[in-house]
This record gives sequence, structure tokens and C-alpha cells, in this order.
Amino acid sequence: MKRIIKNVAVLGSGVMGSRIACHFAGIGVQVLLLDIAPKELSSAEQSKGLTLDHPSVKNRIVNDALSTALKSNPSPVYTKEVPKKIKTGNFTDNMKDIAGCDWVIEVVVERLDIKQSVLSEVDKFRKPGTLITSNTSGIPIQMMTEGRSEDFKKHFCGTHFFNPPRYLRLLEIIPAKDTDTEVVDFLMHYGDLYLGKTTVLCKDTPAFIANRIGVFGIMYIFQLIEKLGFTIDEIEALTGPVFGRPKSATFRTADVVGIDTLVKVAKGVYDNCTKDEARDSFVIPAWLDKIVANNWLGDKTGQGFFKKTKAAGGASEILVLNLTSMEYEARKKPKFATIETAKPIEDIPTRVKALIAGKDKAGEFYRQFNYGLFSYISHRIPEISDEVYRIDDAMKAGFGWEIGAFETWDVLGVEKTVKAMQEAGFAIAPWVLEMIAKGITSFYKVDQGRKLCYSPQAGTYLSTVGESASNAFIVMKNFAGQTVWKNSAANVYHLGDDVLGLEWNTKMGTIGGEVLDGIQKAITIAEEKYKGVVIANDSQNFSAGANVGMIFMFAVEQEYDELDMAIRAFQNTMMRARYSSIPVVVAPHALSLGGACELSLHSDKVMPAAETYIGLVELGVGLIPGGGGTKEFTLRAADEMHEDEPDTITLKNRFLTIATAKVSTSAFEAFDLGILRKGHDEVIMNQDRRIAAAKSAVIELFDNGYTQPVPRTDIRVAGRSVLGALYAGINGMQKANYATEHDALVARKLAYVMCGGDLSEPALVSEQYLLDLEREAFLSLCGEKKTLERIQSVLKGGKPVRN
Repeated sequence: MKRIIKNVAVLGSGVMGSRIACHFAGIGVQVLLLDIAPKELSSAEQSKGLTLDHPSVKNRIVNDALSTALKSNPSPVYTKEVPKKIKTGNFTDNMKDIAGCDWVIEVVVERLDIKQSVLSEVDKFRKPGTLITSNTSGIPIQMMTEGRSEDFKKHFCGTHFFNPPRYLRLLEIIPAKDTDTEVVDFLMHYGDLYLGKTTVLCKDTPAFIANRIGVFGIMYIFQLIEKLGFTIDEIEALTGPVFGRPKSATFRTADVVGIDTLVKVAKGVYDNCTKDEARDSFVIPAWLDKIVANNWLGDKTGQGFFKKTKAAGGASEILVLNLTSMEYEARKKPKFATIETAKPIEDIPTRVKALIAGKDKAGEFYRQFNYGLFSYISHRIPEISDEVYRIDDAMKAGFGWEIGAFETWDVLGVEKTVKAMQEAGFAIAPWVLEMIAKGITSFYKVDQGRKLCYSPQAGTYLSTVGESASNAFIVMKNFAGQTVWKNSAANVYHLGDDVLGLEWNTKMGTIGGEVLDGIQKAITIAEEKYKGVVIANDSQNFSAGANVGMIFMFAVEQEYDELDMAIRAFQNTMMRARYSSIPVVVAPHALSLGGACELSLHSDKVMPAAETYIGLVELGVGLIPGGGGTKEFTLRAADEMHEDEPDTITLKNRFLTIATAKVSTSAFEAFDLGILRKGHDEVIMNQDRRIAAAKSAVIELFDNGYTQPVPRTDIRVAGRSVLGALYAGINGMQKANYATEHDALVARKLAYVMCGGDLSEPALVSEQYLLDLEREAFLSLCGEKKTLERIQSVLKGGKPVRN
């Protein structure tokens, strides 16, 4: 059957329920959010003379929960309009309303009896064929179906969202034995395409996949910390970003999740997985029992492995727990030769190899930890999953790993690592040995741009995505075998169907001379014999913008001719992207700042991931956008203004967007900032789909008769009258101490460019005229001492100084 999800009911408005409701509303679905009605009046309600039957009392719990969620940071919604799609109610009055919903999601407290009670009510009121799912982190899905109708059982499934649902991309889909295959397929597809999730099919086993592996990893580290004699600070340094893991590393992650939650999951696995060969790893250490007994549960109780206090001078200080003395003490920054050697390596797989080859205590930790992890995951096939890649997908999407465990094993060499593990006394699951015996020595391989994974069941490689979705996912590096051109920073690939793909591999995706060469070369090659170009990458961020280090070097050495050439090259490349004879589509994600935003502004179409944080941030370092960004905002303001617009509010709004260095908190908000074009640019919910979507857009633009645009010479600029008004506003901000003297200087330069200079009256100008003004202003600011101080502060890893 064809399912269309228009209305979703979320039952339970706690931390997860309210945020799941926000995420569904964020994609445009109407949401009914319900919770229990209070049993007692609050003091405020009593003072107003309200009764338990009053609507505001009955909906107090759900309304307060939603309000708390909307105030949380990071925000659970893409824009301020999202909450309008959420209607609240209570189980007593509004359970009947789920009859009008296409999907009912139960998100009540993690107790089987309570879940069964709520689901019993759902069975009474739902219409036949409605999807029913439970958001649980470990309660057996099958047990929830006991006593339910046949139609309920066919349409019931586990859907385990990870917190916070908007940002953590994992959605585990756990069928019960009676769940209809069509329901499972629909949830896998809907979660991927509409909710933007990495959907992972799980078996109904304790803790499913991500928590089973993730909690094992943490508990195994707890063993190693005693065995190898490490401190918490040392483990945090070893298991954070340097190893491709989140900043929260190990112990900070436990504090955020809740140490009691961690212990509960570990005990659940120990009690219910009696055949787990590493079951003893889930035994709670005495020191961890003591921490729970002390109610040091992490963020929820104000202290756990870490504790935030006020130092003598009043400043905040983070203390760390000494697991031997059980006392909090000042943090110490550990140093390991292995980390110092590996840290400069940008490529994660190469860095991981260097870390595990380390000869010091850190290297020994990495070997012990990874050998234990490899042993564990090999024995979980087929217990928790028949497919190898699902374990890697779950850990990357749910725990923020940049590289999966089986992927890491591949990097180290499967056969070589197996021998080292056997010598060190670690057991390997028989299927891995059988795989090696067949002459197959890696879990993954790439074939014509498609990622394949070894299947222990089939005894051969299979695609990691279904046949119907094989063209929906493109990873640039998988096309390395189809490289058309490259330099040390950029690569141009043939993505198939006569479309080129350009990516670059600089630190934080910064855009320097070689990247600009790559953009120019990709467009030139495409103009000769291809349909167009997709510009994107698969890194953590799209790009932090132009290479400010290069700007700083030229400015400090007063190489202004070199700096002028560099700015011209940037501007010319942006204009090349705009005025080429083939379509150029940019597919940004995550941080897309400064020059990366300017590239997007000049593309034929932008296909950003929903989680794209894009903006012109140059004012933060004492500059104005100099790669065409100021020009483009001026052009768009002119196109949006009406001749009878008295106060040129559009221009002022765009001026303020640049002047305050606004960055969108989502791709959706970028429309409101005027960076993305409504009805033209398109948000892609699933980050992994955006490159394929951008490729399709290139083909569509080309096949529909793409015509090279003509540079604009008809841009209406306001001149002196509006410039004076902007100057007055800037002076007012400075006098009120909202802007420093240098802030005001930069803002005046920006205003001058956006008004077309000191013209006596409004006039029509060309793009090149504005680019020249933009470049001149940028160059003049590079000579300012305070601008250089701000840039230097950023280069040292800090925030721009306010000077």
C-alpha cells in the first residue's frame, strides 16, 4: 500500500517525546503531542481557583514539557515557525484523536507495564492500518505486543531515536516477529528520506545495536583503566577527536547520558545475554557502584566523573574525579608521544594507523582497546545483525564515530590484525577466519563508486544500500578510480552520467589558491565535455571559508599586490561559477562559512543538508565578505526592493545580516537570511543523499536547456541618502557601546559598498563595479592593526577578540 504521513501522534512529552514531536513538525508534519493529566494542582493553579478538570491544568504537563524543549540549546526546531504544527493534549481527553493520525509513536517511561497500558489504549482508538511504534532503548519489542490485536501486531515496530533526535542521525528499526515486512521497509525508507536518519535494521536483542556495542566499549575501557593504570583525563585525551570520536570522548559522554543509565544498560546486557562471550565486561566495577550510590550521576545531578565549581576568583572550573581517592581534583593535560606524532595527520584512517602503531603507553591502550572491540563485534554477527555494515552505521550515526569499527579493522589490515589479536590472546569469530581463508581480506570494497560490504551469510560482497536506492547515495572518495584531475588539495571525479564532482581535502575545508584552481579546472573540463559540476565533500564540515592564514601572512608582510591578486582570484572564481556555460550545483553541509557561503551564493542551485550552518562571517575578524558576498547581497537586495519602498528595509536587513555575521542554525533558516532562494534552492533532509540529489539537479538543469547567464549591469544602488542613514545607525551603536570603534569602521566600509559608494543619487551599476568596491574595502581593512589582531586570535584557535 502507498503510505502518506500527514499526521503523527507522539504519546509522552518527556525529553525524547517532545523533541521527537519537534523533529516531525520540522519536516512539515502535523503533530499531536499527548501526555498524562496532572493528579494534583500546582500552587499557582490553586491560587487561580482552577480545578483538575480545567483544560490548562489537564495539559500542564505536556505544555510545560514542550516549552522546556523549545527553550533548550541546541534548539530542537529548524525555525521559529515549527512549533505551530504541534497540537498538545492529554491521554484522558485526546487519546481518541489518534484515530486521525497515520502514525502513533509511544515515548512514555521505560517500563514495560506502563508501555503496555498505553499501547492497550492505542489499540482501542487507532484506525486499522495505522503505524504504531515504540521509542525504547532496550525493552524487548515482542513483549510489548502481548494481548494486542492482529492488525496492531502487523503494524507495530520499535523505532529507537537517539537524543537529541534532531542532531543524532541514528534511527534503529526493530521489528517484532509479527511485524509486516511492508511496515519495516516503509519505516526504513521514511526515516532515511524524510527524517534524514541513518536507519539501521536491528534484531530484537538486548540494547539493540548501538547501545550494545557502545556500552561494551565504555565498560571495556573501564577495565583497561585499571589494567593499564590510566587516569580519566588520559582516557579522555585518547578517546576523543584524535581517534575520530566526539569531543565528549568516554567519561564526558557517560556524564551527559547519565551514569545510572549507563549502569542500567550494562546490567541489562549482563542479565539477559548469558551466552555473550564477553559478558564479564558488563560487570559493574566497585568504584562505579560507589559513584552511583553517591548519586554522582553526571549532568542530571551536577556532578559525575566531572564537577563544575567556582574557583577562588569566581571563574568556573571543571574538576575531574580521581577514581582511586574518590576525590575531585584539578584537571591535568596529559601528553603522549603517540598522540603528538599522529595529531598533525588530517586523514582519519591514516591517523588511526599511526595511533595503533604507537610504541608508548598510548599505543598499547589503542591496541588493547581495538583488539577487544574487534573481537566483540565479530561475535555479534549474526546475533544482533546479519550485516556487518549495520554495526558501523549505528556507531557512526548514534555515537558520533567518524570511522566504524569494521572500517578501522580494514584500515589496519584484517589478516595482519587477526594474527596480532591471536598472539595477544583475543578470540576471533569463525566467520572472519573463514572469510580470510577464502582469500577475502577486507570487510569493505568499492566497485564503480558503490560501497560493498562482505556478507557472512552470502559469503561474498553485497551493496550496503538496497537496489532501489543504489543511485541515491554518492560518496565522493568512492570515485577515486574515476579521477579526471587533481592537485594536492582538490580532486575532480567523474560521478557518472556525464557529471563531474569536485571536493577538496584541506584543514576545515578552507579555500585557498589550490582549491580555487580546482573549481576553475572542474568548470573548464565540464564545459568541454560534461553536463555540469557538483561541488561537495564528505568531511565533517563543508568549509570554514577562505584561508585566513594566507590573508594574515600577506597582510603582515605588507604584500598588498599579492593580496590584491588573491582577492581577485577568489572573486573571479565565484563569477566563473555563476557565469559558466554549464550548471554548477553546490551541496554544502555542517559549517559552510565565509567563502563557502559566497560559493553557494554564486552557484546555479544549492542543495544543502538540513543541518547546514551557513553565513557570511567575515565581520567577525574585522573584514567584509570579499569574494563576491557583499556584491551578491547588494544585488539580491536590489532585486527584492520596490521603487516605492521608502526606507529600503530590504537593503538594511541584508546589511545587518552581514554586519552581525549571522549564521543560520539550519538550512531552513538560511532562507530567512536571504542566503538560500525560496522556490529555487532545495534542502535535503538526509546529508548522505545530498550529493546524489545535486547530481540529479545538474542533469535536470542541463537537459532542460541550461543557458549561460549574462553578467548584470542593472543593479540599482541607493547611494548617499541611504548611506547616510546607515552611518547614523552605526554611530548610534558605537555610542551605545554595542560596537567598538573598529566594529564601526568595518560596518561603515560595508555600508559604503552596499550603497554603491558615495553616489549623489540612486544609480544602476554593474556587478564588476560592486566587486571593485568590495575588493578595495577588503584590502584597506587588511591594513588595520585591529583586524590583524582578530585574525591572529582565530588562527590560534580562539574567538575573534573584541577590539
